[in-house]
Amino acid sequence: MATAATKAPAPRMGDDAVKAKTGKVWADWFKILDKAGAKKMSHQEIVALLSEEHGIGPWWRQMVTVTYEQARGLRAKHQKMGGFEISVSRTVAAPVGKVFKAWQDENTRKLWLTTTGSPLTIRKATANKNMRMTWTDGKTNVEAAFAAKGPGKTQVVAQHSKLPDAKSAARMKTFWAGALDSLKELVES
Repeated sequence: MATAATKAPAPRMGDDAVKAKTGKVWADWFKILDKAGAKKMSHQEIVALLSEEHGIGPWWRQMVTVTYEQARGLRAKHQKMGGFEISVSRTVAAPVGKVFKAWQDENTRKLWLTTTGSPLTIRKATANKNMRMTWTDGKTNVEAAFAAKGPGKTQVVAQHSKLPDAKSAARMKTFWAGALDSLKELVES
């Protein structure tokens, strides 16, 4: 019997949405993929099957494949091809330029982002849009995206990728939730 810790995550989209776009509900897709031997196929092979034999478009064949892999225990929550990936977002009552600067300026960043290890390295930044960074471990990546949400409001999304395992992903999801709460408090003051 599956426990809460081992139970596969529920599909992120309901049966109505998947049926509207693919013509089938989740249970139908799982039966089709099980019958085709998808439990022993690679991610790319399942995607190709859905494309070639069922004519599903690119975004939906990825969604069906990942949902199937998670339901069958072949992929953990937050797991991607290159490791685990999480994202956290907040909407803050501050202009996008102020929020972006709080990430870009090292002294300001130190006020809300507590890190250990090597300094965070900004690899590429497009003002008020996004920023790509190497995390303090030198191995994982962080991308911040910024979007104006009306006058004086900004949505910021922190995405941390190439995490080694589910435990690290869960830890970093909690970390980024706290960090973005601190950022929100700083830029709204």
